[in-house]
Amino acid sequence: MTDIQSLLPQYAQEQFDSRHRLAIVAAERAKHLIQGARPTGISKFTKESTIALDEVLQGRIKYLKGKEARHAMKDAKRGKESETERMAMMAGEDVREIKKELGVYVDDSTKPAESEADE
Repeated sequence: MTDIQSLLPQYAQEQFDSRHRLAIVAAERAKHLIQGARPTGISKFTKESTIALDEVLQGRIKYLKGKEARHAMKDAKRGKESETERMAMMAGEDVREIKKELGVYVDDSTKPAESEADE
């Protein structure tokens, strides 16, 4: 089986410990580019996946591995959870405030059902 890194002589082969890590890092970068991130430099490629692979192979994208990566993921998860909790609390306050404001204009009380005989 041909090693993908050996096909690209302009890049340092010692940069990655495995081709799987290269694929994972490039895939994550491609996802960021698709979601709207800007490329780190001028590229001769047009597809996001190819731009991402080129950026990663040129060393313009930094990545973590091992314990550093695990700690960063835990920190990101904690930050995301606290942000979600904060947004939920704000949403609850906003809903109560909107109900107060609309209560002035809208009558939510139930009206007695009109009988069909009255028509």
